Amino acid sequence: MPAAPVPTGRRRAALSLLLAGSMLAWSPSWAQTGAPGSQTAPPATPWAAPPPAAQAPAQAQAQAQAPTPGGDSGSAPQVTRGIRPGEQGPGAVPGTSGTVAVPLNPDTGPHKMNRVIMPDFADLVAQVRPAVVSITVKLRPGAGEESTSSEGNGDEDHNQHHAHPTRARGSGFLIDADGTIVTNNHVVKDADSVAVQLDDGNDYPARIVGRDERTDLAVVKVDAGKPLPFLQLGDSSAVRPGEWVLAMGNPFGLGGTVTAGIISAVGRDIGSGPYDEYLQIDAAINRGNSGGPTFSQDGKVIGVNTAIYSPSGGSVGIGFAIPSNLVSIVVTQLQKTGHVTRGYLGVHAQAIDSNMSKAMGVAVNAGALLDTVEPSSPAGVAGLRPGDVVTQVNGKPVANPRDLAVEVSAIKPGEVVHLQVTRSGESRTFDVTLAEMPGERTAERAPSHPHTGARLGVQVGPLTAELRARLNVPSDVNGAVITDVEADSRAENAGLKVGDVIVGVGPKAVGSTQEAIAAIRDAMKEHAVALRIWRDGKAAYVAVPMDDGRPG
Repeated sequence: MPAAPVPTGRRRAALSLLLAGSMLAWSPSWAQTGAPGSQTAPPATPWAAPPPAAQAPAQAQAQAQAPTPGGDSGSAPQVTRGIRPGEQGPGAVPGTSGTVAVPLNPDTGPHKMNRVIMPDFADLVAQVRPAVVSITVKLRPGAGEESTSSEGNGDEDHNQHHAHPTRARGSGFLIDADGTIVTNNHVVKDADSVAVQLDDGNDYPARIVGRDERTDLAVVKVDAGKPLPFLQLGDSSAVRPGEWVLAMGNPFGLGGTVTAGIISAVGRDIGSGPYDEYLQIDAAINRGNSGGPTFSQDGKVIGVNTAIYSPSGGSVGIGFAIPSNLVSIVVTQLQKTGHVTRGYLGVHAQAIDSNMSKAMGVAVNAGALLDTVEPSSPAGVAGLRPGDVVTQVNGKPVANPRDLAVEVSAIKPGEVVHLQVTRSGESRTFDVTLAEMPGERTAERAPSHPHTGARLGVQVGPLTAELRARLNVPSDVNGAVITDVEADSRAENAGLKVGDVIVGVGPKAVGSTQEAIAAIRDAMKEHAVALRIWRDGKAAYVAVPMDDGRPG
């Protein structure tokens, strides 16, 4: 006798179960149904009761009269989903009232679900976790009020009797078997004492080997009296956006916490210093994760978790890690000498945006524009001057001031560095013998002035002795003072102000009102005018666009 077609409602129920079953890797064969008029009965499904001939008459009759999951009432046997009344086969368990039924997820029998092994990071975590540590810092009296731990990941504990933090918590990881640990400078910088807890629960006092504020890295060391598990640094230059990463650390004192995400971006500049080139990750990192490692899929440390962007103070999926290649350079020096020695060029540089590009005649982000060259510095002695654009350091391209700072800082003092420079449209090479960076001085970035469009309407006058004193202009600075800026003019919208001293136009220095006027008129024939001004004790370039469609 031909098999009866499956009612529409019943087919809908079967489809629903198929979708659910496919996610749990049940066999899809049970969801097949016989086509109308087919001579072959459909295969039995795991949810269907045994055929009527194999059941007791009363049970078959009861099931035949019961409504189907799809809402139909038919002759085919159906059971309530997840319950098999009276079935005492494999996997059946008794209820509190004695009802025996097979659960949806039995341990044995034909209805037992096959386990699906999805890809995860469990093996990776188990292998690297023993080398990740939790750090607790007791802060010096009063230090908590100014602790940089409040920035980025801010990892402080507040004692209820004090208005400022008394302890800071952070993370770190071992990089050798002798107990050397990498963490963030802001975790330990104000420490009165440092304690480290290993993954096995053992606590050890730690000493600070060295710190570097410019990169926010620090090295501490514990003496465990035995070899300790440690990790290797990977190659952060090979990291690409979209790759899976893990972050591990001690958020909110919850040591050994693991989160997963991807690399969102590389080379991120967040304005924290001249060497910013962070990896941006969306793995959750929070207060206390500072200093913990970011792992690649092969278990190598590719970054040190350092900061988060968050309007709320908690993770919103925007975290930043110091790339491992920079970590390697800094940590090697900290281990040897306790501090980092960097090469010093003696310049101040700024980025080249679209307006500055037109004014200087160079491509956008095609180098670092020097707005200040200290006369007695290595750069000044070698002949560099304001208006030069550094495009290469020892053959390596320089796209912006950060590139210049990073490259120069990695070269030892006393070594000769070869700089490729664009000056007045011509390419030149300078050999500069670097000095050791004094104090906080470096090849830093000056804030650019990305103001666009509007009129070039300024009046200039001589820099008299009275104006020089009032504006605090040094005696060796000469030029023309801006005495008026027209409203809605190119100059106003470019950021020029009354009191600015024009000391140069493009790469050319000007020493008087007449020289300034002549140089500006000459430069106005181009797409933009690059004015070098003196303001608030320092020089900077301001680009004034000339092709914005406004009358001149």
